[in-house]
Amino acid sequence: MWPILMQFLRANAPYITLPIAAVVGVIGYNLESLISDRYTPYNKPVQDQRYERMEDELLKDPTNVKKLKYQENVLGKNVSPSLQKN
Repeated sequence: MWPILMQFLRANAPYITLPIAAVVGVIGYNLESLISDRYTPYNKPVQDQRYERMEDELLKDPTNVKKLKYQENVLGKNVSPSLQKN
């Protein structure tokens, strides 16, 4: 009896496991929807955010640019006391 039953199950495995997998999937999906919070806050599209940043950069005052010039001597910042000028 057992060999006949096992042969039947082996031959029809896809027909037996598919409904079982579907039931397990539906139960898992519904449990997840009950447990988890699916609320996602609204954000502007990334492309719109990029355009706004580009507009902000273009609207800055072009005359108020810090000059690309050293304000101090770069080599004199972390000088040891023995090398400092007195």
